[in-house]
Amino acid sequence: MKFTYYGHSCFAIEVQGKTLLFDPFITPNPLASAVEIDKIKADYILVSHGHEDHIADLVLLAKNTGAKVISNYEIYVWLTKQGIEKAHPMNTGGKWNFDFGTVECTIAQHSSSFPDGSYAGNPMGFHISSAEGNFYYSGDTALTLDMKLIGDYKKTDYALLPVGDNFTMGIDDAVIAAEFIKCNNIIGVHFDTFGFIKIDHTTAKQKFKKAGKDLTLPVIGESININE
Repeated sequence: MKFTYYGHSCFAIEVQGKTLLFDPFITPNPLASAVEIDKIKADYILVSHGHEDHIADLVLLAKNTGAKVISNYEIYVWLTKQGIEKAHPMNTGGKWNFDFGTVECTIAQHSSSFPDGSYAGNPMGFHISSAEGNFYYSGDTALTLDMKLIGDYKKTDYALLPVGDNFTMGIDDAVIAAEFIKCNNIIGVHFDTFGFIKIDHTTAKQKFKKAGKDLTLPVIGESININE
């Protein structure tokens, strides 16, 4: 599997010959100004919730790539009003078998609204199982005891967790989350984009190392081969 970071919580993972793009927020992000959005390819776009910093480029990329969007029902309905018909609605606790693997929607403790303030359904994360390996993207969330269920009943090779604090869990809680889900390989997202979520990279990595876990804080535009 190959991971490519586009900034904030936007990233792509190539699995089973398909490219999965998550939470597309690129053009409004000054840190991602070097990313050429027109060159981004995707077979699927997975959306954790409706906040602007997760869907700003959703409609554009869905149209440009022809990707199928996987989201909650409310975002699915909103997309149909934007002319996007290639979409698959889901909700928390549900799972579905796609051609790249199985997606299960997990609980995320957060809020969710569209840029105009209207209701955007429940926020959620995704646990993805495939023949190449399993990974978990928590979406924007606080630390929750529900994460222990993932550790108890699922194998997770890599996890993508928010580490910026203020709007989501920070480093200390992300370390606990990694322990709950029983995963030692963590990729941090949702950090440094705004003043509220800037972090000390050295301290963050030291705290994960002390817990016996590896934290990767990717550089925008960077691609990493994972699960090898």
